[in-house]
Amino acid sequence: MQQQKNKSINRHAKAWRTPAGVCLLFCLFVCSAFGQMELPNDSLKVDPNSTVYPNISAGEFTPGKGFKLVRNQFASLNFSAYMMARYVTQTPGADTWYDHLGNAREFKGRNDIYWHRVMLWFTGHLGTPKLNYMATVWTVFTTQQTLVYGNISYTFNKHFKAAIGITPNLCIRSLQGPFPFFSSTDRTMTEDALRGGFTNGFFVTGEIVPRLNYTLMLGNNLSQLGIKAGQLTRHMSKGINLVWLPTTGEFGPRGGNGDFEEHTKLSTRFGANYCHSRENRFNNIDTPSPDNTQVRMSDGVLFFETGSLAPGVTVTEADYDMVAVDLGFKYRGLAVHTEFYNRLLSDFDADGDTPLKRINDKGYKLEVMYMAVPKILCIYGITSQIRDEFKRNPWEAGLGVNIYPYKTRSWRINAQAIHVYKAAAGGVFGLYTAGQTGMNFTIGTDILL
Repeated sequence: MQQQKNKSINRHAKAWRTPAGVCLLFCLFVCSAFGQMELPNDSLKVDPNSTVYPNISAGEFTPGKGFKLVRNQFASLNFSAYMMARYVTQTPGADTWYDHLGNAREFKGRNDIYWHRVMLWFTGHLGTPKLNYMATVWTVFTTQQTLVYGNISYTFNKHFKAAIGITPNLCIRSLQGPFPFFSSTDRTMTEDALRGGFTNGFFVTGEIVPRLNYTLMLGNNLSQLGIKAGQLTRHMSKGINLVWLPTTGEFGPRGGNGDFEEHTKLSTRFGANYCHSRENRFNNIDTPSPDNTQVRMSDGVLFFETGSLAPGVTVTEADYDMVAVDLGFKYRGLAVHTEFYNRLLSDFDADGDTPLKRINDKGYKLEVMYMAVPKILCIYGITSQIRDEFKRNPWEAGLGVNIYPYKTRSWRINAQAIHVYKAAAGGVFGLYTAGQTGMNFTIGTDILL
């Protein structure tokens, strides 16, 4: 009898040492600590998101908008920052998966803690409030990348603003403002697998009619990360975006996910994007791994990798075309966000025959979020899927929770669990590893000044 009791105790002890057990213990600890936390009295009397805190020595501070350091008749300077750290664990720890050609590939699940991302923004105007600048220091520790970038813009009127510098390719909603107000600490699998990235370019934006806005852009390629000027071709990326906000004319700060603001009137958003780029692998075909790591196929394999479409064959150039439509609403703490994708890879330039001449992938994501405790606790569910040419149809589904200890978006604690089937996204920048079928558990915290 005692022996059976000891076995039961050992079995339960082992269960708490699994990734799921660790995450559950952490969540219980956070909730317990939060329940005993004594908030400063003034944080209970005012809404931090709508309050400016005067500071004689360092300028005014507004949560989520940063510090106003300098402002005079000639110029202004504002400083803001974003910081995020998280724990990511993926199961199984190791596995073998097969790409669409039947090649065996190794999956190695992550289990790591990282100070993941830092962004430092310096913004303001010069000479006139119409001439604005933005300089950003950006670093991602998991990829050992650090960049300094920015843009300069001039606002002629509400219908026409022109800018040059770093700009997003207009292919999905999450590239155009919502960051870092995602449901979790990063994007969903489907949008991460199909999207473009940021590049150097030129864009114009403005209001067509009240509550209907447009953006047009012209850039160097789908993603400038890791690509030098000498590697670029003469082809350029092009994009157009339309956003309609019919009911309230807004969709919350940054147009982010979730109804933290508890809209008393239904807030709605409808968006459409189109992006085209003639993409190159950006290095010699004698090197099997391409410098272009932005374009992946739905099995998670880099499109420009040697052997991606046929043994020994390398694609050097191809057309990327992406259409995305997004819809969303927010009302009294409930928020629903959905987006539909259609990506086409075509017109391949390769050093051999390929069995496919075009690859058309369709997908969607759905996020439902609810402020269970106003300004403090948000619970959400997410799912996304790709209906692909290879009949693999990768998908994910998961649940998460966000805790805002100081009743402001400036500090958040996030915990999320997702089941992934044949993950199409990959890389340590996001939350996924290509080919995974299993569970992803993440616990993270971020601060936005």
